[in-house]
Amino acid sequence: MTTRAPAVSVRGIERRFLGPPEVVALAPCDFDVEHGDFVAITGPSGSGKTTLLSLLGLLDTPSAGSYRLDGVDTASLTDRQLTSLRAHRIGFVFQAFHLVGYRSVVDNVELGLIYQGVNRRQRRRTALEVIDQVGLTHRRDALCTTLSGGEKQRVAIARSLIRHPTLMLCDEPTGNLDTATSNQVLDLIEQVHLQGVTVVMITHDPDVANRATRRLTIVDGHVAEHAPQPA
Repeated sequence: MTTRAPAVSVRGIERRFLGPPEVVALAPCDFDVEHGDFVAITGPSGSGKTTLLSLLGLLDTPSAGSYRLDGVDTASLTDRQLTSLRAHRIGFVFQAFHLVGYRSVVDNVELGLIYQGVNRRQRRRTALEVIDQVGLTHRRDALCTTLSGGEKQRVAIARSLIRHPTLMLCDEPTGNLDTATSNQVLDLIEQVHLQGVTVVMITHDPDVANRATRRLTIVDGHVAEHAPQPA
């Protein structure tokens, strides 16, 4: 029987920025994320969390080491192949939302399919489906400048989901939200996870991290498995 490759497999991956002085943003690390995992990455500000997420999202290139996404060696791919892999396999949810404020909710969600070559009619139909999934049907025509923080994050999640990603990367998804709204957004991310999507989430908040099923910590660029605390 063939064993399925991990969703994410990292071996000796590191990121250095040339100086002087040289900065080691991420020290060599090894870890796997299995399909269906919900992993929280925690650590102090400046520890390398966002650097690691950028590497996993193919937004940056490691200085050394190997990264396999769904068994694909990303180092062997051309820029065009990396763009395609990112567009079809990875969804992103950011703290700052990154929405186009002067466009409607449905227009913003459709943007998630622009680089997949989907025609406009299909983009609109699929966008309306995922907008309903995140509970924003009543706001689908609203400009994003008129939305609350929680609504904006729901739009960002819908824009990610429209790609049908196998991996969702969340960078402080509740960082700009109050506690009640944060819990609503985390409930939605948990629903996505239960549908089979692998989730990797950066957070500085231990309560948010506790919603994940597994935790990694980064301190001074070094990644380690977070040991469960005794009850």
